Amino acid sequence: MAGHSKWANIRHRKGAQDKKRGKIFTKLIKEITVAVKGSGPDPDANPRLRLALQNARGQNLPKDTIDRAIKKASGEGGEDYVESTFEGYGPDGSAVFIETATDNNTRTVSSVRAAFNKYNGSLGKDGCLQFIFDHKGVFLIEKEQIKMSEDDFMLEVIDGGAEDVDFDDEQYTVVTTAMEDFGSVSAKLAELEIEAQEAGLQRLPTTTKTLSAEDLVTFNKLIDVLEDNDDVQKVYHNIEIEDEEEN
Repeated sequence: MAGHSKWANIRHRKGAQDKKRGKIFTKLIKEITVAVKGSGPDPDANPRLRLALQNARGQNLPKDTIDRAIKKASGEGGEDYVESTFEGYGPDGSAVFIETATDNNTRTVSSVRAAFNKYNGSLGKDGCLQFIFDHKGVFLIEKEQIKMSEDDFMLEVIDGGAEDVDFDDEQYTVVTTAMEDFGSVSAKLAELEIEAQEAGLQRLPTTTKTLSAEDLVTFNKLIDVLEDNDDVQKVYHNIEIEDEEEN
C-alpha cells in the first residue's frame, strides 16, 4: 500500500544514515548553523532552530557540540551556507530529489551532476519532479514515548492536525501532516509530552516504482554517493524498498 511504501522509504533512508553517524552529526551541525544564521540563537524565537535542536538530541549529538555550533554561528565569521535543491532521474527513470546547504554552489552543482552522470542518470530542471513528491511534515516517534493506547493517540494527533498515523513498524510510530499543519501537530506532541526522535518536512513520493536487480545496484550506488557528499543534507527517491533490501 502507498502508506507502507512511503514509510519504507523513510525507514530505509534512516537506516542508511544511521550507518554514517559522523556524516549525520555534520549535517545536524550545519542545520543548526543555518537556523542560527537565519533567525538568531534563541530557540524560543526561532522555530527552525528549535526543530534542529530536537533532531540533534534525537540523534544523540553531544550537548557541548550543539552549544559550540550555536556559539560559532552567533558570532562574526563562520560559514555562510546557501540552500539549494536539485531534481534528477536515476536508472530507469527513478526520481531523486536532493536538498543541499553549501558554501560553494559551483562545487555542489558539479559534484551532484557528476554523480548522476556516473550512475546512468541525469540532472533535471527545477520543478521536473513537482508531481512526484508531496512536501509533508513527518514525525518519527519511538513507541515507548507514547503512554496511551494507539486509538487515544491517533485521536489526539488528528485533533491537532495530523493526516495519517502509521503504527505498523515495530519500533516507531510515524505521524504525517500537511506542510501547513506541521507546527500545530508539533505543539500537540509537546502538549502530550512526546518528543519525536526525528521531525521535519519530508518529500514523500506520491507513487513508487521498482527497479531490476541490475538497475537497483546502480541506483543504490548513486544514493550512497549523494548522501556521502558533505554539501547534501537530504536525499529523497521514489523507489519501492522491499523489507529484504533493508537487512
